[in-house]
This record gives sequence, structure tokens and C-alpha cells, in this order.
Amino acid sequence: MSRKSFLVLGLGSIFMIVGLVGCSSAPKVTRTEIDKPIDLSGKWNDTDSRLVAEEMIKDCLGRPWLNKFDEMNHRTPVIIIGTIINRSSEHINSQLFIKDLEKNLLNSGKVIFVANRQERQDIRDEREDQQSGNTDPSTIKPKGKETGSDFMIQGSVNSVTDQIKGKYAVMYQVDLELIDLTTNQKVWIGQKQIKKSVTNVKYSL
Repeated sequence: MSRKSFLVLGLGSIFMIVGLVGCSSAPKVTRTEIDKPIDLSGKWNDTDSRLVAEEMIKDCLGRPWLNKFDEMNHRTPVIIIGTIINRSSEHINSQLFIKDLEKNLLNSGKVIFVANRQERQDIRDEREDQQSGNTDPSTIKPKGKETGSDFMIQGSVNSVTDQIKGKYAVMYQVDLELIDLTTNQKVWIGQKQIKKSVTNVKYSL
């Protein structure tokens, strides 16, 4: 075999090996049901957010404050969600959790849910733009007709981690409070804890 043929054969083998390595490292994607729990890292995830929101809103709407409000006011209470503070040791998308809370509140049919502060500002800007003279007067939405909130939900997400080599346990605690905006009274306090144990950890938290 000539040196040139040997060189060509050698390069071909290298390209074949590279191709095989490239194929073996291609990601494998499997579609799953949206509500199917998938816990890869042990960290707070979408399943935790959804289940905690469902359970805590169910508890909130099953407490005495709701019937007391109806008896005193003879109407459906109006609720807004304020700040949910992340005090855990990891990054948590609080907006995802807030949206899960909003969905469960609104879909319950037991309360009226209004837009948050940022959303209200966007709506006010749109309402102001309608006054610019470019909008059909019969379709302009008037100012001063917003629905005020009776209650605000505020809360936090905390975590505690205990770790040894190759294993760790983490406990998440979610605390929520429902506050009367007229009196500042706390009419409901809810707490939910989730504990996870994770083994075969290759990297430190």
C-alpha cells in the first residue's frame, strides 16, 4: 500500500470515528404529558409550582373568611396577588408560581381576580392612548372604572438544604398570607412544605 493510499485510509477512519461520536452525542428528546412529574435535579420545578398552588388556593378558599365576607358584603370578593419573595438557596421563577396561583384563583369561580400593578399600568397606557383622537369615540373605554381589590396575597418561598458527599436533602417551605386591604388584617395564613432526597450527586450544590 502506498503512502498516499495509507494517508487517505487513515483520514477516512478519523472521519468515521468523528461521525460516530457525533451521532452518539446527539440529544434524545421524548415528549411527555404536561402534568407528568419529572424531577431530574431535585430542585424546585414546574410540578412543585403547580401542585403547591393548587393545594394552597384550595385551602385558602375553604376557610371562614370567604363566607364572612359574603355575609357582610353580599358580593364576590376581589383579590390581587402581590409580591412572592424567593428566599430559597436557588433560582426560582416566581412569575411561574404566581401564574399558577392566578389560574387556580380565577378558575375557582369563588373570587374576582384583577390585574397586578404592572398589568394595570399597561392597561392604563392603552386607555390613555384611546383618548388621543385616533379611536372611535363609541369604543373608548372611560377612566375611573377600575375594580378595586378587597384582598392581597403575599408570601415567600424558603428552603433548607442538608448535604453530605453523594447525597442531599432539601426542604421547601411556601408561606402565603391573605391580607384585607381595608384593615390590614391577615384573614388567612397558609403553609406548604415539600421535602426531597437526592442521591448520587456528582457536583456540589
